[in-house]
Amino acid sequence: MVVLRFIGNIIWLIFGGIIGALLWSIAGVLVCLTIIGIPFGLQFFKIAGFVLWPFGRDVELGSFGVGGLIGNILWILLLGWELSLAHLTIGVALCLTIIGIPFGLQHFKLAMLAILPFGAKVLNRPGILKAPAPS
Repeated sequence: MVVLRFIGNIIWLIFGGIIGALLWSIAGVLVCLTIIGIPFGLQFFKIAGFVLWPFGRDVELGSFGVGGLIGNILWILLLGWELSLAHLTIGVALCLTIIGIPFGLQHFKLAMLAILPFGAKVLNRPGILKAPAPS
C-alpha cells in the first residue's frame, strides 16, 4: 500500500499538485500581507500542504472554539463555498472514470478541508473520508 500511495502522490504532483500547492501558497502569502488576514493565510498554508501530498493523509474536521466558529463562518461566506464546490465538481468528474476514482476521493477530502479549515486537522494516516466522532 505504501508503494501505491507513493505512486499516487507522484502522479498527483505531475498532473497539478505542484501548481495547486503553489497557488494555495501564493494566496496565503497575499492574505498574510494584512495583519487581520494572518489566521486565514495559515489555513491557506494548511490546505497547500495537503494539496502537495494527499495520498496517505486524512482530513479530520475537529472541534473549534468561538474564534474558529467566527473564522469558519467568514471563510464560508467569503470563499470557502466556492472552493469546496470546485473540489466537489472535480471529484465527481474524476470519479466518472475508473482510473480517476482515487484522485476524485482526494478532491472530496480537499472539499471538506476547503469548507471548514479552522479546527480541521490533516493527519498522516491512510484511510477514507471520516466524519468526526459524536461527542
